[in-house]
Order: sequence, then C-alpha cells, then structure tokens
Amino acid sequence: MLLRYFYDEKLAQASYLVGCQATGEAIVIDPARDVTPYLEAAKKEGVKIVAATETHIHADFTSGARELGVVHGATLYLSDEGGPEWRHHYLDEVNHVLIKDGDRFKIGNLYFQVMHTPGHTPESVSFLLEDHGGNQQRGAMGIFSGDFVFVGDVGRPDLLEKAVGVRGSSEAGARQMFQSLQRFKELPDYLQLWPAHGAGSACGKALGAIPSSTVGYEKQFNWALAHTNEDEFVAALLAGQPEPPAYFAMMKKFNVEGPALLRDAMVPKEMPAGELTALIESGALVIDTRPAAEFRKGHVPGTINIPHNKSFVNWAGWLIDYNQPVYLVTDRNQVEQVLHDLHSIGIDQVPGFFDLEAVAYLEKEGVELHTYEETTPSDIAEKVLAGEVLVIDVRNQAEWDEGHIPGAQHIMLGKLSSRLHEIPRDQEIVLQCQSGARSAIATSILRANGFTQIRNLAGGFSQWHKDGLVVEN
Repeated sequence: MLLRYFYDEKLAQASYLVGCQATGEAIVIDPARDVTPYLEAAKKEGVKIVAATETHIHADFTSGARELGVVHGATLYLSDEGGPEWRHHYLDEVNHVLIKDGDRFKIGNLYFQVMHTPGHTPESVSFLLEDHGGNQQRGAMGIFSGDFVFVGDVGRPDLLEKAVGVRGSSEAGARQMFQSLQRFKELPDYLQLWPAHGAGSACGKALGAIPSSTVGYEKQFNWALAHTNEDEFVAALLAGQPEPPAYFAMMKKFNVEGPALLRDAMVPKEMPAGELTALIESGALVIDTRPAAEFRKGHVPGTINIPHNKSFVNWAGWLIDYNQPVYLVTDRNQVEQVLHDLHSIGIDQVPGFFDLEAVAYLEKEGVELHTYEETTPSDIAEKVLAGEVLVIDVRNQAEWDEGHIPGAQHIMLGKLSSRLHEIPRDQEIVLQCQSGARSAIATSILRANGFTQIRNLAGGFSQWHKDGLVVEN
C-alpha cells in the first residue's frame, strides 16, 4: 500500500494519495485545487489516479475534485448525506458514485468504509481504510477524518451560520458532533488518525501541530472527547471560535457548484509601469505583495499591502472582493506562486501585474510615493493613555477579550475596509495587533483610503504587555 501526505502550510490543509501498488490504482482524498503534486507523485510511484473523494464540501479552500474528475477522468466518490441541498451540482460532468453511511468501495485491494460523521457540516463523512493486499482480509488500519476529528480538537459547527448564513445551524451542528463522537469512541484505539487540517486552520480553535495521531490518543487527550454531557459539550465547542474568514462563503459556493478548471483560468499579463496610477484612479484594486518594511518606506498611492508570506492566502481571502478583478505589484519571478495561492481560494480574476521595478520607475517620473511611520509602545503610551491618540486594535475577538490597550477601538482586520466610516480622519491614529504584522496591513488600507495621521505599533500588544504598560480586560 502507498500512502502519501501533502500539506499546504498557507491553508493548513492536508490531503492524501492512497494507492494499491499491486494493481497500480490510486485515490486522492480531499484534493487541493492544484492537482499537479498528486499526478507527479503518482507517476513517480508507478500508480494511476483513478478516483478522488472529499470528506465534505470544503469552506476554506478550492477543491481539486472536479479538476481530477473532468480533466483526468477520475471517478469521484462524494457524500450523499445531509439532504439534497448538500449534493454537488456538477455531477453530470463526471463519473461519480454517491456514498452513504456504511457503504464500502475499493481501489485496487484497498477498501474504504464510509462513516457519516455530521457536526462540522451535515454531509461530512470519514473513511476507514482496510488493506486487503495478498487477498488477505484485514481490519481497518486508520481513518481519514476530514474536519471531524483533528489532532487535539474537533471541527467547528458554527461555520454554516457565521460564514454562510444558515440560521440556527451552530447548535444543531454541535449536537450532531457530540453524537458523531460517541461513534468515534467505539473505534479501536490502534487506528491511525489522518485529519484534513493542522494548526493554523480556522476550521477549529485548538488544532495540534503534528500531522497525525491515533484514535486511542485522541480518546485520552482530545478535550472534546473528554465531555460526557451533551449540553456542556455544546457550550464548550461553540465558545471562543475564531471569526471565519470572509471568503469561506465563496468557497462553499464554488465547491458545490464546481470550481472553474485551471486550464480556463485567466493568465495575467505584465503591464507597463505607466498604467499603474491610472488604474488605481479608476478604482481598481491593486495589491502590493512586498514585505511590510519595504512597503512602508515607499509605495504607489492607493495600493494595499498583503505580504506574500504564510498568511497571504488568509488575508487575501478576507480583503479581496471576488466580484472585481485584482492587480498585483510583485516580483515577476514570484507571479506564478502568488497566482497559485490566489487560485487555491478561487481568486481567478487577475488580469495583470506590475513588476517591482514599476515603483522605482514611477518615483523617477515624479509620482510621490506614500510612506507611513512606526512607533513603539514606550514612545506612544503617554499620549494613548491621555486620550490624545486613538488606538485601533485589529486582532480577533478572542485576543481582544483576553486583554487590550485602554481606550482602544476594536475593528478586526478582515472587517476594517467596511468600517472605515467609523474612524475619525482628524485624529492621530495608531494601528495595533499582536505583533505588528496584521496592523501593518491595516495601516496600508487606511493609507490607501486617504488617512494621513496614522502609524503602526511595532511589536504590537505583545510589546505593550512586555513593557509593563497598563492593560484593560
């Protein structure tokens, strides 16, 4: 048997290639949109991808299931649980098998038993894997749990209500999760656990950083499995969940309807530097992907800074409007990777980009670049505490609740663009997060929208607290 693990750090998303080397057949579980890594691995291992499956309709990344089905002829095994409203809309385009609780299907000598595990979503399923190599029947060796059970956590049930707007689904999902966990507790301790996400995913609140576990280990140490009272479990599960990124609703829509095939995706062209200012003046969204320190020292007025790092996908999903095209200011040698990351969450409208040389060119042509300043807690504390400076805290709600700077105004970064009208333009403003990274993005948003009396708090709340300055709860 072949088992290969793939992990996207920017999405904290795991997928798996499972193959039967005896028959040369393989299946991909929870594929990402770019299916190239699976095809390359399969070729290297001497197997062919004949199938793909999803544990549920994903909300945090664009699925590659349709890509494998339409372009590469894979048979798709998709959940038929949760009711017709949770069924994919593109089934007529692909070879497919609808699966329910207790069903079994085989890929070569590998058998997959379907286990309906609602809670995170109504249609969620897990797969118990059996290897019958050598015609010898064996019991299950592991479970692909999707967003049902993670290492140290379980899937959150509130996304449908908070991100998609399905009213009343949070508590119902939490109670379904409790019942699903009772079935999980009946599984043998020795089963390996292969989840769909790791630490950093917004699909849970306390995911562990290691890639896999065992059922027995989770029974003993996973906080959710320690609960025996359903009402107490529901309250604990719903408490303290992070804000779901704004793009989650779009992902549900794309993945139900069927994401566009990558061969049909827009190919951005490199644009002349001289067109950049006119493009911005026309209202176009332009993202500068340089590190914050470089952007701060000089950028084209009207551009917004989302540094191309591990957090890029998350903040791009929060801040980019899916209904309008987005242009990039980025190193031409990084365009392919930036585009890959945008495609991973369904942002396909990228008509063009400007190389970084465009910034220097425009400055030489007389365009006055914008800058912004940083300050430190020790330098600004006296004015902040005296009410002479407004602090805008762009952290998540849970971070704010644990402690914040006295007098600060809380506007989470992902919601900042829609709440600019709440921010006074005639007052000195300091943007603040936990470390200074998110608030740098926030500072660029305010700068692009005409705010001039703004600074970023270097070191953020962590440095404020470290300096022993007063904190409010």
